[in-house]
Amino acid sequence: MKTTALAVGALLLTVIAGCAANRQTVDASGEYVAPASIYSVMDSTSLVYTDVAAGAPLNDHPLRWTAFVLYPAGQGVDYAVNRPLYGLSGKMPYLFGYTSEDSMLDNQRR
Repeated sequence: MKTTALAVGALLLTVIAGCAANRQTVDASGEYVAPASIYSVMDSTSLVYTDVAAGAPLNDHPLRWTAFVLYPAGQGVDYAVNRPLYGLSGKMPYLFGYTSEDSMLDNQRR
């Protein structure tokens, strides 16, 4: 039992130590290639320190362009349907189950 535990511990230590190695990016000639930035592309301060487009993938997700096209329609539905329903239910909270939390969220809209 001790031997098995020792072997498993040694294996885990080997795996952990192997994953912690510093693997630098190199090109075909073996030269070091510096990253676009030391900051994460998702970090809000990265806009100050680096060119985000340089760290972004070349081909963005195709549904992102669909979202750009459909965004105005979603805003129209929000103003034409959601906001009037919140206004109506705010006038008769006992009928629609409109709570103070709903009122707070509705007041936070821009």
